[in-house]
Order: sequence, then structure tokens, then C-alpha cells
Amino acid sequence: MTLYHPPRRSFGPLAGALSLLLALAGCSQLPTAKTIPDTVSSMRLIGEQRLPWRVQFQGTMVGGLSGIDYDAARGDWVMISDDRSEHNPARYYRARLAYDDKSFKSVELTSVVTLLQPDGKAYPSKENFKRHGGVVPDLESARVDPRDGSIWYSSEGDVPARLPPFVRHAKADGAFLSELPLPAMFNVPADGKSGPRNNQSFEGLSFSPDGNSLWVSMEGPMIQDGALPDPRTGAFTRITHFERDGNVLGQFAYPLDAIPASPGQGKFADNGISEILALSESRVLVMERSGVQADDGSFQDFVRIYEITTDGATDIRNLATLKGSAYTPLKKRLVLDVNELKLPRVDNLEGISLGPVLPNGHASLVLVSDDNFGKDQVTQLLLFELIP
Repeated sequence: MTLYHPPRRSFGPLAGALSLLLALAGCSQLPTAKTIPDTVSSMRLIGEQRLPWRVQFQGTMVGGLSGIDYDAARGDWVMISDDRSEHNPARYYRARLAYDDKSFKSVELTSVVTLLQPDGKAYPSKENFKRHGGVVPDLESARVDPRDGSIWYSSEGDVPARLPPFVRHAKADGAFLSELPLPAMFNVPADGKSGPRNNQSFEGLSFSPDGNSLWVSMEGPMIQDGALPDPRTGAFTRITHFERDGNVLGQFAYPLDAIPASPGQGKFADNGISEILALSESRVLVMERSGVQADDGSFQDFVRIYEITTDGATDIRNLATLKGSAYTPLKKRLVLDVNELKLPRVDNLEGISLGPVLPNGHASLVLVSDDNFGKDQVTQLLLFELIP
């Protein structure tokens, strides 16, 4: 989701700069195929790059980058913006990242693609939706189809506007191809007693390694499943495994952590799944992201990456509510607490993707943050080596 922060955060001066000129040195050392480890024991930080605030690229304002994926066939990266067609029409960017196992050298934006609705028109802003209809986008994740390089992307929908979340499939040029059929539980009923919470819906999306299925994660609990997490208690949200035609292979309860710090008096705080990355048919990396507002209105983000397994977990697809139901949730193991890296700052990290194989044979992984187009936030890309 676009993490809702009532006032914009204040973290101090923006540190570091991003070169928008691609440094090709070192890229030739990187294989083009990505490897997917069966399990991840730890992650080693290699480096960081940042995008300037509201940098203009091919007539668009860059920001709100809430999802990232590596296109192995093309050797470049896809990054989707969650701009709700307010600054520019809903879109994704292509970029080239130059790095090796010693340093993260540069990022170059290479193109921007407007995503289109089934009628061939760009997605409308909320204001234009009121006048002309269509679907307001809140795009949170994008994945490159390993079969043909097309793009799958998710939207959180808009509960007040009665727009449910969706997963759509597009050509690489943005043209609409299809929409993933979803169970009725993801609808937005008029009575507001069940279904997804606003801005707490389809935040995570990932293909299985073989490309035959998709994992989709809710950011937070559905209304019927219980309260949101708070600084004292966690909560349960749903992760669903789909076949490409929408058939549900399984659905599981993920145990969210309690919010890791207490907000200031009357201030905002949350915790939820910001992205997922499938390692196998039964193992998935899950990124939990929490934002906590202090008394002075500033925010601190907390980001943890867990590995989960479906082994032994209950398939909850037929449970109308998790409250009062008997089930076994997913098991999770902490892989990395990003805050323990002691970076100058940890921002609103929302995207995660495997990348090319590093010269030492290990897989690389990149995280990207959504700056909410706010001048007191940053768009940061963090590069890691995955240790099997």
C-alpha cells in the first residue's frame, strides 16, 4: 500500500545521491539468469542507491515505487509506481542496475510504460473516476511473467469507492490482457462487515519459481478476521496460492508481529506485509514493514524479512472468519532485521526481487522503497547477497 502518514515524515537531510547514468562496468561479470535458493539463512548488505526526490523522467514524476522485479530475458528491472494517476497515469518503469558482489554502482531509468484498462484507456485519478468511471489504481506489486515477459500487477482497490482489489495481466507495452478471477471473499460488500480493509489489501505478489502459479498476500487482516496489530499484540492476515487461471491451490494464515514501537500520543502506527517472494512451492520470503509516528510527527520505519513454510499450516480457504476458528498458521523464521544494519535510514521498503547471480555464485536481491512522493522520504534501493 501507499503507507498513509497523516503529515509527511521528517527524517532530516537526504543522504547520498543516485547517478541516473548507467555505469556498465562490472555488468559483464554478471550472469543474466537468476537463481532461486531453496532457503535463505542470511542476507549480506552490499550497497545502496537512491533516486532524487520527484525526479522527472520522460514526462513523468518518479516516485511511489512500491514493487520491483528482474526481467532475466531482457537483463533489466521493472519498478511499478503506486501513483493513483494523480501526478501521471498509472505506470511502471524499466531500469538497469549495475552492481557486483562488492558494490552497488548505479541505477539508470530507461523507459516508462503506461498501464491500460480493458478499454485501452489509461487508469483514471480518483477525481476523474467520479466523472467518467473506470477503476482507480493503487498498484502495489509487479512481476515479470517468466514465460513471455508480460507483466502481472496487483492493486489494493478502494473500499470507500467500492472497488475491490485485483491482479491483472498486461503485455509488456501496458496493454490489458486479463484479470485473475478471485474468490468472493475479496469483494467489498456494502455493509462493511467483511472483506478487505481499505489500504490493507493486495500488497504482495510473486510467481512460484516454475512460473506455474502465483502467491498473493494481504497487507493486513480482513475485516472478519480480527483487529489490526498494535504495539501489544500481532494479528493474522491471509496469503493465497493461485494457479494462473485463478484456481486456489491453498490459503494460509500469516502471523503478523506486533507493532515494534509505540507511537506518540494520538499518532499513527501500523504493521503489515509489504511484499512477498516465492522461493519454492512451500517457502516464501515475507517482508513486514511498520511505520511508527513520534510525538513530533516524524516517522520511523521498521522492516523485517522472514522465511515462511506452508509445511504443517492449515489451508484456511474455506474459513469465513479466523476469529474463533481452529487452525495452524504459517511458521516463520527471521532472516533479516533491516534496522539492525544501522543504515543512515530505513525508509518505507515495499518491493523485493531476486536479481542476477553474483560473481561468487550466490543470488542477489534488491529492495526498493516507496517515498509516497514526499520530500521528507527517500526512494532507496538496497542490494544484498543471499546466503543459502
